[in-house]
This record gives sequence, C-alpha cells and structure tokens, in this order.
Amino acid sequence: MARTMVALMDELSDVMFCAKDVSGRYVLVNRTFVHRTNERSRRQVVGRRARDLFVPELAERYEAQDAEVLRGGRPLRGELELIRRLGGTPGWYLTSKLPVHDDAGRLVGIVSVSRDLRSRDADDVTMDAMARLRAAVEQHLDRSPEVALTVRDLAALAGCSPAVLDRRVRQVFGLSPRQLVLRTRVDRAADLLTGGGTPIAEIAAATGFYDQAAFTRAFARLTGETPASFRRRARRG
Repeated sequence: MARTMVALMDELSDVMFCAKDVSGRYVLVNRTFVHRTNERSRRQVVGRRARDLFVPELAERYEAQDAEVLRGGRPLRGELELIRRLGGTPGWYLTSKLPVHDDAGRLVGIVSVSRDLRSRDADDVTMDAMARLRAAVEQHLDRSPEVALTVRDLAALAGCSPAVLDRRVRQVFGLSPRQLVLRTRVDRAADLLTGGGTPIAEIAAATGFYDQAAFTRAFARLTGETPASFRRRARRG
C-alpha cells in the first residue's frame, strides 16, 4: 500500500509528499520532495529530519507544525508557506498535514502534502497577501465567528482592493473570496467534529453559521455528508 501511494504521488510533479514518524524522521517521500532538497535520491532523505534538509528557520517552523498536529491529533489544512532547501531558491506551497494512527488507535506519525503554487504564476506580493488573509480569517473565527466578513472586509485584511482580492484568491486557491471563507469555516468545523464531543449546534455557532440547519446544509454540500455522519465515521476510523 505504501509503495502504491508513493508511486501515485510521484505522478504529481507540483506536489511534495512525505510521511514522518513521531520523532520527525521521514519514512516516505515522493520524487518532487527529493528535488526540493539538496539530495538526489529517496535513500538520502529517508531517516533524516527537516533540520537536515531545509534552512534552520523554516525547519523550525515545519517541526513546530508537526508538534502541533501530534500534540492535538488535529489536521493542519491549507497552510500557506515558503519552502526553501539549504542553499536553494524559495517556493510558495499550500500545505496540509494529517495525523496517522495504527490499528490500535496509537498516533504513529504524520502525512503531509504541499502543493506548489508557483505554477499559478503568483508573485511574492500575492502570496504574502494571501498568507495574511488566511491567518486573519482564522483569527476572526476565534474572536467573532458570529460576525460575517464582507468582501470589503476581506480586501482590507489582505491589504488590497476587492477586485485585486478576487483575482489573487482565485489565482492562489482556485476559489472566490467567499468560497475561501466558507471552506475555512467548514475545515474548522470538521476539526471540531473529529476532536471531541462538542454539540453540533455549538460547533455551528463557533464556525459562524446562523443555526444548526444552515451549518448542516453547508457542511453536507462541501463534504458530501452531514456533520453527524462525518463525526460517526471519524470515530469509527
């Protein structure tokens, strides 16, 4: 199964894929991941850590992300970040990381995918604005989820006009600004549904939905299942 997964990921030239154990050592990587390091083969990467392959300040960030996923057992989704090899050129990526459990439910590692955004021809100014926007939307959910963000609000958070915002969000995320906010809210809801027994009505409120019914409709439309069925499946898994 692992060999098949890596073979599949090798077909995606714009995606870095890796799996790590709980100590942070790489156990699986695809060819694109190897190419973003100074090494020439998987054999030279497997068994090493981020600090061995990337510049120190970025390696520290990656390891901090891993620690957060391992500590809380919650996924990291859509993290906009700069990835740079030792002595190499930088590239912007959109990263997601998921915890991995064995059959007994023990946390045994992390899988990570990072999609290269350079292929979308977005410059560093655009990437910086989108990083600020994503972080600001997350902070808004933490502080005032009941207050809806308008496109004008989002443009102000990103430091650009509404027209420029729309172009940049579509270029980077392939979504409209409103779709990006909705997806962020649903991602947050999925984490809450997976992570504990918080009532669904409370999750709806915490992620900015008018009521449980509106939350259920939106969640089902984006994920293909209701919040209740998503939670049941997550618990079985």
